[in-house]
Amino acid sequence: MGYIEEKTKDLYAYLPALTKKDDFEHFWARTIAQAKDVPLRAERAEVDYPSPHVKVYAISYNGMDETRIHGWFIVPSFIGKTSYPCLIHYHGFSGSRGKPSDYMHWVTMGFAVLAVDCRDQGGSTGNSAAYSHGFTTNVASKGIHNKDEYYYRFAYMDGLKAIDMAVTQPEVDQEKLVIEGGSQGGALGMAVCALDDRPALALVDVPSNSDLVSRIEGNHGAFASVADYLKMHPEQTDLVMDNLSYFDTMNMADKIKCPVFASVALKDETCPAQMYFATYNRIQSEKEIIMYPFNGHEGGGSTHTEAKLAYLEKHYADWFRLFT
Repeated sequence: MGYIEEKTKDLYAYLPALTKKDDFEHFWARTIAQAKDVPLRAERAEVDYPSPHVKVYAISYNGMDETRIHGWFIVPSFIGKTSYPCLIHYHGFSGSRGKPSDYMHWVTMGFAVLAVDCRDQGGSTGNSAAYSHGFTTNVASKGIHNKDEYYYRFAYMDGLKAIDMAVTQPEVDQEKLVIEGGSQGGALGMAVCALDDRPALALVDVPSNSDLVSRIEGNHGAFASVADYLKMHPEQTDLVMDNLSYFDTMNMADKIKCPVFASVALKDETCPAQMYFATYNRIQSEKEIIMYPFNGHEGGGSTHTEAKLAYLEKHYADWFRLFT
């Protein structure tokens, strides 16, 4: 038995008890219906970009509550096709859509790329949702007292509506949608793929929002803010834990139908590998995971980017053939 196999064998047996409530399916059906009732109002405007080989558009659309979600849409015009597979990127916690140059490795692969802000974080997207209670430290505890007001209810639906935005673009092949992201972006990827059957593939790295009770108990990453909240409101402990169960990806994993290519890092104390395995071990679709034994929350970095590109070339090479 090799080093990595020895160090990780227990992870594949990690199956903490699910926390899913009886109305879990109804809650998400109602939430999706509410989100879809909000008109998308998709907009895009080409920006002056210093490369003649790509077209870059600033895009926006309505999130679940008419919050305007901002992002980029990038087309590899140098290829000269009329239709492209589309990679939809969700960023990590407190980040943003970034810059178009962040996505050029995907564009040169042959993807159109849609990258969007998470509301109320580091980008240009605000938040129109109303909250009836305060929160602590960061948005992971925002609205935690009421599952209908909880921050990630809106963020998950904004991510789902990013798919709606992608399929409105005339350059996008609607049968070839890839969801990609790390940390919080990986959590959004897991949630969206569980709640929507349009994605053809998920590429998720060091994913968050899994085994959330353990995340809170260990003060890991953004969910330490929930522990801080419960220090101030201990009488809400059962309520908060129940509310979080609706957003824990381990309770959603059995709904994922598309292939999943994931990564974790064994020295990650922000999103510990074991906690993601509570989700990974319940995925019933085709799946593969790469583990980085001496890396932290940065994960595999550029090494894993190369692994993702190689995975796509191995399994989806026909997507990127040069024909119109």
